[in-house]
Amino acid sequence: MQEHKLKAYKAYKVKGRIDATGHLIITEPIELEPGDVEVILLQAPVNLPVNLKEQSESDLQGNAKKGSLIQAFQGLFENAPSVPTDFDLDQAKWEYLKEKHNL
Repeated sequence: MQEHKLKAYKAYKVKGRIDATGHLIITEPIELEPGDVEVILLQAPVNLPVNLKEQSESDLQGNAKKGSLIQAFQGLFENAPSVPTDFDLDQAKWEYLKEKHNL
């Protein structure tokens, strides 16, 4: 029987930046043993067109125009019905799970 070794990865969150030449520079020390690593990058958003907190509060009050900040989704919500003011997200999740798992 063939033995398979599983690789166990650990995740570390560190701050860094990309310089003008395209190189990744980690801007804080990392306490890791020397060796190979895999890097997953999440680039911080720059210059969002609206303050998301204000957008969310405005949505809750029903004053915001339906839309999306993601270009591919723009226009998708224009004809969607409004969410009732007494909508209970937790109750909706529970109803979905009951139906999905035949509870």
